[in-house]
Amino acid sequence: MPQHKVKVCMGSSCFARGNMNNLEYIENYIKENNLDTEIDLVGAHCQNNCENGPHIFVDDKSYDEVDEEKLKEILASIKD
Repeated sequence: MPQHKVKVCMGSSCFARGNMNNLEYIENYIKENNLDTEIDLVGAHCQNNCENGPHIFVDDKSYDEVDEEKLKEILASIKD
C-alpha cells in the first residue's frame, strides 16, 4: 500500500497554469525513482482556489503556485 498520496488539481485553470507539466514531471519522477509502490498519484477536481494555482496535494498538505522547482523540493521531501 502506498505511503503517500499525491493529488494533482486537474481543474482547467490549474492545468493550464502548469499542472499539465507538473503531472508529467511527477509521473517521470515516480518511474525514474521506482516509487510506484510508495506514491499513489491521482487527479483532483477543482478546489475553487484558482488564483493561487496550480495546486498539488501531498497527503493532507496543500501546495499553491507549484512550479518545477517547488515540485522538486516537495517530491524530495516525501522520498526521504
